[in-house]
Amino acid sequence: MQEKIIILDFGSQTTQLIGRRVRELGEYCEILPYNKFPESLAGIKGVILSGSPYSVYDPAAFKTDLSRFRGKLPVLGICYGAQFIAYTSGGKVEPAVAREYGRANLETIDMADELFNGINPGSQIWMSHGDTITELPSDFKVIASTADVAVAAFRATGEKTWGVQFHPEVYHTLDGMLLLDNFLNICGCAKDWSAASFIDTTVAALKKQLGNDKVVLGLSGGVDSSVAAVLLHKAIGNNLTCIFVDHGLLRKNEFKSVMEDYKHLGLNVVGVDASEKFYKALAGVSDPERKRKIIGAGFIDVFDEAARQIKDVKWLAQGTIYPDVIESLSITGTTIKSHHNVGGLPEKMNLKLCEPLRLLFKDEVRKVGRELGMMTQLIKRQPFPGPGLAVRILGEITPEKVHILQEADDIFISALREWNLYDRVWQAGVILLPVRSVGVMGDERTYENAVALRAVTSTDAMTADWAQLPYEFLAKVSNDIINKVKGVNRVVYDISSKPPATIEWE
Repeated sequence: MQEKIIILDFGSQTTQLIGRRVRELGEYCEILPYNKFPESLAGIKGVILSGSPYSVYDPAAFKTDLSRFRGKLPVLGICYGAQFIAYTSGGKVEPAVAREYGRANLETIDMADELFNGINPGSQIWMSHGDTITELPSDFKVIASTADVAVAAFRATGEKTWGVQFHPEVYHTLDGMLLLDNFLNICGCAKDWSAASFIDTTVAALKKQLGNDKVVLGLSGGVDSSVAAVLLHKAIGNNLTCIFVDHGLLRKNEFKSVMEDYKHLGLNVVGVDASEKFYKALAGVSDPERKRKIIGAGFIDVFDEAARQIKDVKWLAQGTIYPDVIESLSITGTTIKSHHNVGGLPEKMNLKLCEPLRLLFKDEVRKVGRELGMMTQLIKRQPFPGPGLAVRILGEITPEKVHILQEADDIFISALREWNLYDRVWQAGVILLPVRSVGVMGDERTYENAVALRAVTSTDAMTADWAQLPYEFLAKVSNDIINKVKGVNRVVYDISSKPPATIEWE
């Protein structure tokens, strides 16, 4: 059984960063809802409690039964997690006089405590909370403080339970990785999880899960579905049939180019042109969630139809990854956005679902792809939304709008490659806005479409900054789009970061 760290999610925006940091340190981990701790402790080396948007004394706060693992496994509470441990043990948590947010420094540290091994006083940390622990239980002790926070970190005496009121997972906590590594050492973790080990365990698990069953996989041309296909092919060989659907919302000439890219992989790939079906289903629909769900349901319909041509298919495989799952339904039950891989699925599916990558972040998927020997152009391909250009056309979808966007997008992406900027950007694309603006071309007044360029830098899509592309580049792209794409007379550049914005506009 593979050892792991369990991270209980209480709704923090940085829970996924905790998971990423633990993975980067070589230890496998799983993020679970705060109330879904496994029945068995087998294989679990330790538990991390995340932050939360709630106060521990709020009646609506997320709560869990700590007795299921506290005293049996090492536990680290972060921010809300630390306050929850202290509060449920008899301590006091109260609103801070002033919200404690931003950089701070640990002025005092218990150097003998193993959680702070190698961390010296003065170390910079990142605070983000409105409450603070004002009184610890009698059997707890303070192990770190800042100028303003008396209990920056504590330990429960006589057991391996710690809490920190800062965020070691964020970049601004300079020794955060060291602190998390110390915790993994306390847990006795082997820290031997890697892309190679993931491939070995996943291929073995797929062989056991699928046996001799036949599987159909929906290829999108992106990294996720491509890596999933190669993993499945490695596990079940010719029992895998890949279906690449052209829903009419791909980039310019993408269907043909992607089909050519797959030739070297030895996969059995069937191309299906279903563009008319999707255009008809999307006619008159403007709501982004409805568009996503229509496309998700349409994919399943196409797969079902294609599967009927293949005898005895029992499984539908998809390239779902962790951010897809996390963003599709938050712990609070609030949908950020549905994803075609995890949203809009019909209640009665003709096929069972197989998602070999659903616990990986994007950069981890790329590492697995490189380990599998896949060609660079597939591994480095920028993420592209499953619903395609449907979520980059604000408002109703029409073939005419798709054509305009394809042409503008092709100019933008081609220019990124020509200027050697493509690999410096996590994701880029053009958005067709539901507005028109006045312009002048020659001696004529125009009233045409506006488009927005979007380019971001990121490592996992959970957070992203807008890419600071050269002005000369943006000027050239804007000029080319306006001159070459009929129907566009204005280009703007999106300089929003995530959060508060999302990468895609819909």
